[in-house]
Amino acid sequence: MTAAPRRLALAALALAPFALALPAAAQEGQPVRLIVGYAAGGPVDQGARLFGQALSKELGQPVMVENKTGANATIAGNEVVRAKPDGMTLWFAASPTITISPNVMTKMPFDPARDLTPVAPILSYYNVLVVNNNEPYKNVRELVANAKANPGKLAYGSAGVGGSNHLGALLFSKRSGIEMNHIPYKGNAPAMTDVIGGQLNMMLDIISTASTYIHSGKVRAIAVTSPQRNASLPDVPTFAESGIEGLKGFDVGGWYGVYGPKGMSPELVAKLNKAVNAALAQPDLKKRYKELGYDEWTGAPQKLAERASQERAMWATVTQGITVD
Repeated sequence: MTAAPRRLALAALALAPFALALPAAAQEGQPVRLIVGYAAGGPVDQGARLFGQALSKELGQPVMVENKTGANATIAGNEVVRAKPDGMTLWFAASPTITISPNVMTKMPFDPARDLTPVAPILSYYNVLVVNNNEPYKNVRELVANAKANPGKLAYGSAGVGGSNHLGALLFSKRSGIEMNHIPYKGNAPAMTDVIGGQLNMMLDIISTASTYIHSGKVRAIAVTSPQRNASLPDVPTFAESGIEGLKGFDVGGWYGVYGPKGMSPELVAKLNKAVNAALAQPDLKKRYKELGYDEWTGAPQKLAERASQERAMWATVTQGITVD
């Protein structure tokens, strides 16, 4: 090849689609693996599958969601930690594994701050407190009064010890001065089933999935954990609106972010970050996420790393004395 054609070829490669930045196997149709640490059908899986479809369009190749459940989603994280840093294995991570698990797990298999590469923020989410329809309280003040009159008798469910909905409810009980029983489940879905059936009084659940049960009248919404009301549940007040002193400024949420293995090149991270942000800008995905009650949260890898670091420190003060084997 002469010098001129060679320069033209190199220029064409520089302008080629992102898929050319991935290994040769990617160009042969091998899908990018998007690892999810929770069961199919749950809120994280739902968010990942919507995102995966949009990301596939930007990459020009398949994106396959793989569910690796268990151990507070650290099995999923460890799958990514052990993968090649070639962009072919990514983690659609929910924040509790990054910010809470390091504070409560006695045998965390990896260090999220050291063993992963932040790629991009995805979105923020909040929870909503739902109660069985037969419960007498209609708002936070009435619930707190009932709990104080019956200390230790009200029970709330969660997706497991150390999960964001466990600790969010624990923070609510501490700040409002009440005592409740925590009943851990293996996921949000079975806990919600028992709230509907009356075996549980209440639970915090991610708005994206809880809103279906709220709108169908299967449970009653009491309050959202966001600082402002959520667009998908405009009639549900915030905890702060209760007027209870300890709940002023109550703001307990989470987020999803994309991570890769340690050792990814800066160039690859930059290309992936660009593809992720382009996927999140697609109108169909933006609309669907908004309908599910999610808040936009996009940007550079450093934005993800900084929020993770700040929230790990915050949850360390809430989780003192809580351990998960």
